Amino acid sequence: MLRRAFEKIDRSFSWIENWTLLLTVCTALVVAMANVLLRKLTAEVNLYWSDEVVRKTIYISTYIGCVVAVRSRSQIVIDALPQMVPGLKKPLALFSHLVVLTFAGCMVYLGGTMTHMMYLDSNARTASLQIPEWIFYAVLPLMGAMMFLRTLIVMYDDWKGGARS
Repeated sequence: MLRRAFEKIDRSFSWIENWTLLLTVCTALVVAMANVLLRKLTAEVNLYWSDEVVRKTIYISTYIGCVVAVRSRSQIVIDALPQMVPGLKKPLALFSHLVVLTFAGCMVYLGGTMTHMMYLDSNARTASLQIPEWIFYAVLPLMGAMMFLRTLIVMYDDWKGGARS
């Protein structure tokens, strides 16, 4: 039953992560290329808001990429010591998972607090497009919650002995 729930969460998160990364990277690429082309081909036309869009899409893709790193087991881990002392592999993996869970918990708490502060500040808007900043801060607790659940799934897979890729 738990495995089935984790598989459903895994599929849902994978879909969200993949599409979010695709859309943010494509948006940044199209906006940046359009601005460069307009700047080089015309002397008058410039997308003054393009830098802001590219910055915000990179911000989003970076934090969602953290969740993908947990999924693909690509985050930073203690690697040399378990190769020298094989008996330390499981304890160090558990330590690594606990550190990630702590970080994810901090992201949920602190990101949620900052999101709430930005939501209450009606003047907190992006410089060019005037988008409320709380929308971008909301990525932090979302990423933290997704990372927390992803890490629990990875820990469960490690415990059961069937690591996914």
